[in-house]
Amino acid sequence: MMNQTEVKVTRKMGGKVSWIWAEYSVAVAFLVIVILAALADSSFLTYTNLTNILRQVSIIGIISLGMTVVMLSGGIDLSVGAVLAFVGGVALLALNGTESVLLALVTALLCGALIGFLNGVMITKGKIASFIATLGVMAGARSLILYIADGGSISGEVETYTMIANEDVLGISYPIIIFLAATLLVYLLMHKTRFGRYVYAIGSNERAALLSAIRVDRVKIGVYMLCSSFVALAAVVESSRLNSISSASSGLAYELDAIAAVIIGGTRMSGGRGKVIGTFFGVLILGILNNMMNLLNVSPYLQGLVKGLIIIIAVLLQKKD
Repeated sequence: MMNQTEVKVTRKMGGKVSWIWAEYSVAVAFLVIVILAALADSSFLTYTNLTNILRQVSIIGIISLGMTVVMLSGGIDLSVGAVLAFVGGVALLALNGTESVLLALVTALLCGALIGFLNGVMITKGKIASFIATLGVMAGARSLILYIADGGSISGEVETYTMIANEDVLGISYPIIIFLAATLLVYLLMHKTRFGRYVYAIGSNERAALLSAIRVDRVKIGVYMLCSSFVALAAVVESSRLNSISSASSGLAYELDAIAAVIIGGTRMSGGRGKVIGTFFGVLILGILNNMMNLLNVSPYLQGLVKGLIIIIAVLLQKKD
């Protein structure tokens, strides 16, 4: 039998292991997946393949950053995919009407912020659950872009607009740079500002945050405006990459990928716990898994099953923290 000292040492070591697992499990999972991918296919670690992965995940990555802030506050935003299609279409219409890339960008960001404001007001002032409010906005935004585009696509007529997603600096494409810059911005916002601390406090215990004189409604409206603004930024990148937006298929199921990346990154569905850097690794893990499955010729019909299993496993592991 162990004496009291040995019991204390064992408990201390157990607590330390739990802390290390909680803090670094997503980074460990990322390294394991990278090693498995490199062993499975020799072309995985080439510069071209790695930059392709980063470029492919950049749009979902930008959306996931906004989704992280929403989920840290204890909410969820199911409208991101449809809003991306709607805002992308509006941005292209503004571009074609004014022939100004800057005005198209400003229009997209204002449109995104307005939709986020509506989401926030419905959730805070209307007391509608975030799941229901954003589900309604998802249906509304998809319906509007289908009506505007008459069920088809909207194409850009200004060639310079395509430079946003298809040009590069020193071999690094603009979408990757935008994704990395957005990650740094959200990291600083959440970990170095009062707004970030308030979001964590609201996600942990909204009533306690309210009693602590935190203006919960304002912070939550700001959270949804931030999320939709990032969706608008992603919409600009998406519409620039293809120089068009499909009213039926653009942004389809993006909300699932974004939520998956956030959960894999360690953010709790109940809010109050999680890290921006975890979401960054979650996005990369999803990108590498997609890349692996393509390199190994896994049927695209089965790729959703793999993502679903990973989400379930991630949630089960979180419950054991």
